[in-house]
Amino acid sequence: MTQDERQQFGVPSDGGGKDFGVFLPVANGGWILSDTTPPLHGSYAQNRAITLQAEALGLDFAMSMAKFRGYGGRTQHWDTSLDSLVLMSALAAQTRRIQLWTTFHTLLHNPAVAAKMMATLDQVSDGRAGINVVPGAYRDEFAQMGAWPETIGHDARYDLATEWVTAVRSLWGRDAVDFKGQYVTLNDCRSSPRPSRRPFIVAAGMSERGMRFSVEQTDALFIGGRDLAETVAISARARALARAAGRRLRLYAMLTLVIDDSDAAATARLSRFQAGFDREAFAGLMRSYGVLDAETGQENALTDRARSGFMTPVAAGHPQTVTRRIIEMIEAAQLDGIMLVFADYQDGLARFASSVLPALRSRWGGAPALDRTGDAMESLSYRNGVA
Repeated sequence: MTQDERQQFGVPSDGGGKDFGVFLPVANGGWILSDTTPPLHGSYAQNRAITLQAEALGLDFAMSMAKFRGYGGRTQHWDTSLDSLVLMSALAAQTRRIQLWTTFHTLLHNPAVAAKMMATLDQVSDGRAGINVVPGAYRDEFAQMGAWPETIGHDARYDLATEWVTAVRSLWGRDAVDFKGQYVTLNDCRSSPRPSRRPFIVAAGMSERGMRFSVEQTDALFIGGRDLAETVAISARARALARAAGRRLRLYAMLTLVIDDSDAAATARLSRFQAGFDREAFAGLMRSYGVLDAETGQENALTDRARSGFMTPVAAGHPQTVTRRIIEMIEAAQLDGIMLVFADYQDGLARFASSVLPALRSRWGGAPALDRTGDAMESLSYRNGVA
C-alpha cells in the first residue's frame, strides 16, 4: 500500500464508505440555465448558509469552483461569481467538521503562491482543506485578462499542471525546493508553514491525458457521461489506468436532485424549470466551449446535457425514487461519492438529509449530523440573497 493510499482525508471513503458533498453555487444561477428556478445570487450570504446547513445535516464536503466569465443571456448566467479560495477560507473559520475543497487554475496561480495559500487554509480549517486542480479553461475566460497561452495546447496544459502539482507537493514536504521544468521553475524556494496533512487533491479531466494526470497526481477524479452507460465506461477506463499505475483513485460524479412528495410533483417542477430555459445563456455556454470542442472534435457531455437546461445528470422524484437512482449510479459506476446540486438548496438539502441520506448511510456508513441545525437555520435568509 502506497503512502497516498494510507492517507486519511476525513471522509467516509477513507474506510470504504461513500462521500456525499455539495457543489456550492458560487456563481449566480447555479447549475440550471433557467429563469424559473429559485434565485441563486452567487452571494456570500447564500453560500455561508448552505455550507452551515450541509455540515449540520451531516454532509461530508463542500466544493467551490473558480469562474471568471459567465454565459450572459437574460439570466446573466454565471456573470457574478465569488473567489473560490477567499470564500472557502471564510467558511473554514465558521465550520468544524465538513471538508472544504477550493479550486485553483494552474494557468493563473504560481505554484509557490498556491502552496502557501493552501497551507494557510489548512490552518484556518484545522486540516479540512482540499484542492480542485483545473489544468484547462475556456479561451475567452482567460484571454480577457491576458492569461491565455496561445502556444500551449490541451495535452500540454496537463504537462504544465503535472509540474505545478509536483512543485506544490514538494513545497508542502521539503524545507527548500529546486525544480526546473518546461513550465515551472523554483530556485531554492521556501514555503512555511506546511499543511498539517497533505490536502486532498481532485480534478475533473476525462480525456485520456486528463485521466492520466489524475491517476498520477490526484486523489480523486470527477467523471460524468451523457448517460449512465457512458459514465460506467468512463469509470472502468479510469479504474483500469489507476490499477496499471498501482494507485488508488477515488471517483465522484455530480448529480442534481429534485426531491418532492411524489414522482409526479418532482416531474412538474422539472418541467417548470425547463420552461424557463435561457437559450441565450446556453448559446454563451456553447460559445465558451467553441460549440464543438476543437481539441476533441466532438461536443462534450456537459454541453450535450445543457440543451435540457441542466448542466449535470438529474435524479428527480419521491425520496425512494431518488434513493434508488443514487444507489444505482454509485454501484453501476463504482463511485466513491456524489457531489450534489440543487435548484433550491435549502429545501433540497433538508429533504435529502431527512429522507434519502439515512438509507445511503445505512448502506455504506458515514458521519452523523452535527447538532448545530439551529446555527444553520438562523442564517437561512439566503432565499432572498441577504445576510
